[in-house]
Amino acid sequence: MKFQEYFGETHNMVRQTIRKFVEREIKPFVDEWEEKGEFPEELYPKAGDAGILGIGYPEAYGGSGGDIFLKIAYIEELMRCGSAGVVAGLGSLDISIPPILAFGTEKQKSRFIPPVLKGDKIAALGITEPNAGSDVANIQTKAVLRGNHYVVNGSKMLITSGYRANQLTCAVRTGGEGYKGISLLIIESDTPGYSVSEKLRKMGWWASDTAQIFFDECQVPVENLLGKEGEGFSGIMENFQNERLQLSIMANMTAQLALEESLKYAKEREAFGRPLSGFQVTRHKLVDMATLVEASREFVYRVAAKIDAGENQVKEISMAKNFACMVSDKVTYDAVQIHGGFGYMREYLVERLYRDNRILSIGGGTQEIMKEIISKYILA
Repeated sequence: MKFQEYFGETHNMVRQTIRKFVEREIKPFVDEWEEKGEFPEELYPKAGDAGILGIGYPEAYGGSGGDIFLKIAYIEELMRCGSAGVVAGLGSLDISIPPILAFGTEKQKSRFIPPVLKGDKIAALGITEPNAGSDVANIQTKAVLRGNHYVVNGSKMLITSGYRANQLTCAVRTGGEGYKGISLLIIESDTPGYSVSEKLRKMGWWASDTAQIFFDECQVPVENLLGKEGEGFSGIMENFQNERLQLSIMANMTAQLALEESLKYAKEREAFGRPLSGFQVTRHKLVDMATLVEASREFVYRVAAKIDAGENQVKEISMAKNFACMVSDKVTYDAVQIHGGFGYMREYLVERLYRDNRILSIGGGTQEIMKEIISKYILA
């Protein structure tokens, strides 16, 4: 499959739409949002009106449809705003809505999806807990059925968009220990007993509001259960594949932007009477960076194409995520090195890219968890 076959005319039209949106609505303000630690909520309905939030979702619920590469084009162009925090915050629906789409009833889909795609409501995913990150089967937030409500007690940690989310696709324990006791509930933020911490202060993704969420005798209607009791773990695992693909694209774009900034700087910055690009050591470093970015992008595209064709790619997307993150680690490091002291300054994009990059090999399943998944396939 050639590169040109991944993206066609429709994809390129969508790219142009998103590129204009980014130039108009995000780039002029992104530095201010980073320092503030959040972007304005008004960006959600603006993105909804532009049809951006609905990319990849069924038209029946207010989406605009499209294949997996339309979503990839969306992420790539949005990443060009230079703030992965904005991308993560605006895109938190892409990890919280798919389980509703996959396991929800028609009533649940019609109620919980359209307002989010319009940008009228903010959706988040609640999996991680203070004592259960990668160990999803060990979550302790409990939901006990009493009459026609589940009474929920516990907490969720490190939740993207958690500070201002209106609805949470939440993993809870409705049964015994282990993965078979896990279910998924949609919990609305106006439910009595639902509370949120102050925004958490992070190394990177500053513009993405992140919070801890607490449940104290939250009464959630039984009709907010997604699928059946005990089916939550499989739903979470299926959703992880989508999240890992998105994080792979974010890693590739982080590396791409770092490369572009380095190429520009190497041509402009002079040392010892000539531009940095005049030194062989710099040229070769840039070549290595460009080669890694190209290889990682093609790997992820190929895996995405197979996922879109319905092939099982659990092993491959785990490999692709790890590789993309390793490439992004290397390229952002070298980009700062090429910039020297300026690469450590917040006025330069590579400084933010370097910080934002660090979470990518942790979120959606750590590098170590990816290796465990891969090992089960290659050692079978």
